[in-house]
Amino acid sequence: MLPVYKRVLLKLSGEALMGDKNFGFDTDVIAQYAKDIKSITELGVQVAVVIGGGNIYRGMNEQETGIERAHGDYMGMLATVINGMALQAGLEKIGVYTRLQSAIKMEQIAEPYIRRRAIRHLQKGRVVIFGAGTGNPYFTTDTAGSLRAIEINADVILKGTRVDGIYTADPEKDKTATRFEEISFSECLSKQLKVMDMTAFTLCMENKLPIIVFNMNEPDNLKRVITGEKVGTLVK
Repeated sequence: MLPVYKRVLLKLSGEALMGDKNFGFDTDVIAQYAKDIKSITELGVQVAVVIGGGNIYRGMNEQETGIERAHGDYMGMLATVINGMALQAGLEKIGVYTRLQSAIKMEQIAEPYIRRRAIRHLQKGRVVIFGAGTGNPYFTTDTAGSLRAIEINADVILKGTRVDGIYTADPEKDKTATRFEEISFSECLSKQLKVMDMTAFTLCMENKLPIIVFNMNEPDNLKRVITGEKVGTLVK
């Protein structure tokens, strides 16, 4: 099977790494993600990854925690670097060359984010993990994913979630919800469907960057998406 995309950005949620746990990460989940990523690099696909940090730290309510928003956002960025290191370890364990780049300088554990260097790594077949979000507070990792995807000229953003696409309503709450196979950016806006936060979504829409939302927890789904199977929901 030939891939239909040459270069992709895979956006993973931090919560997905928890598996059945309440905190941190499940090594089985990381091993499955690493195996799935390896399967598409073997097809010649260039892969970049952005992971959230919600399994370690979520930007809490300032009134409840006493931690101001900007300070809390930086804490969340550090959590994404921890997740990036965990995924890097999982990938390298199975022989996938990986580079972790951080938007916040921490030379001992990650390269600084340099766009041209990231592209060069991808061209050499290495998986590049982008940590620390955009390096700025008030931006989510969804926005970081959209921004990095545009910067590296990715063909598509693959948003790996727990559900198998975009539905008319929350399928975990509404059993009558139906899944869209394909939907336009403007339809998502008019129906008020939450695909990503508005900043991230607008970046993709303005730059005509398609998004595929799919269930990453189903083994081999990533490969099926890459080879053009109708998995999840395509937003374009």
